[in-house]
Amino acid sequence: MEHLSVDHLVGIRDLTRQDIELIFKTADSFKEVINRPIKKVPSLRDITIANLFFENSTRTRLSFELAEKRLSADVVNFSASSSSVKKGETLIDTVNNILSMKVDMVVMRHPNPGAAKFLSERTNTRVINAGDGTHEHPTQGLLDAFSIRERLGSVEGKKVVIVGDILHSRVALSNIYTLQKLGAEVMVCGPTTLIPKYIHTLGIKVEHNLRRALEWCDVANMLRIQLERQDIQYFPSLREYSMQYGLNKEILDSLGKEIIVMHPGPINRGVEITSDVADSSQSIILQQVENGVAIRMAVIYLLAAKIGR
Repeated sequence: MEHLSVDHLVGIRDLTRQDIELIFKTADSFKEVINRPIKKVPSLRDITIANLFFENSTRTRLSFELAEKRLSADVVNFSASSSSVKKGETLIDTVNNILSMKVDMVVMRHPNPGAAKFLSERTNTRVINAGDGTHEHPTQGLLDAFSIRERLGSVEGKKVVIVGDILHSRVALSNIYTLQKLGAEVMVCGPTTLIPKYIHTLGIKVEHNLRRALEWCDVANMLRIQLERQDIQYFPSLREYSMQYGLNKEILDSLGKEIIVMHPGPINRGVEITSDVADSSQSIILQQVENGVAIRMAVIYLLAAKIGR
C-alpha cells in the first residue's frame, strides 16, 4: 500500500503532489462504496476518532462523522460551545483528557490559526485540521480540487477564480495551495478591502472586476461573505456587494462559454450567488458535498494506516 508522506493533515502546504493524488485515488474507490446499497466498510473497526469542534460547524462536522461511520470507526463527538472550555480549560487540557480515553485520531476545528499544528506536536495521536481560524481548511481544498477533476477530467492547466471574502477565508488558502500543487492557474477576485495584502506573494492573479474574472476562468468558486468574522465594515452593504460580486444567471448566460460554479457552503442565496445559479446544471455544489465524505474517508483511512508505526 502507498503511504502519505505526512503523519497528520494540518495543512495543504505540507503535502506533496503525490500525496494529493493518492488521496484522490483512494477517494475514487470510497466514492463507489458510498453509492452502494450497503455503504459501510469495516476498514477502521478498531480505531477511535474524536471530533473536537471548538467552533460551530454543522456541515463539516456531519461530513467527517459520516466518513468515520462509513469506515466503521468508533466516534466521540465533543462540542466546545457546551463544554468545560467555556470554564477556562485550555486546549491542551481538553485534548489530554480525551487522549487519556485512548483516542487514535482527532479531527479538530479551532478559532486560532495553528491550533492543529500545536496539537500534532504535543500529542501522539493523528490530527486532522477541520479548519483553524482564517488559516487553512485542508479537506475543503482537497474536495474542491477533487470535484473539479471529476467534472473536467483533470486540474492541471485549468483556470480557477476564487471570488469573495478572501481575507477571512480558510477555504481560499487551502484551495490556492491545492490547485497550485496540481498545476492549475489561480486568480482571486473581490473588493480591495477583502483581498489580503500578502496575496501577491502566493504567485496568483488578482482581479477586482467580476466580469473579467469570469471571462478568464474555467471554474468560479464563490465564497460566502463571513459576516461573523468581520469586526469592521469592509463594504457598504450586502446589496452593493451583491451587485458587484454576486453571480446571477444573466451574467453566466452572457459569457459565451460554460464555466463551472462551486461554493463551499453554506450559501447566502441572493448574495454571492442567486438560486437559479446554485441550482443550475453548471453548479457542482451538491457534488462537492458528496465528494466531501469520500475525501474525508480517504484522509482518515490513509492516516489510520500510520497509527502505531
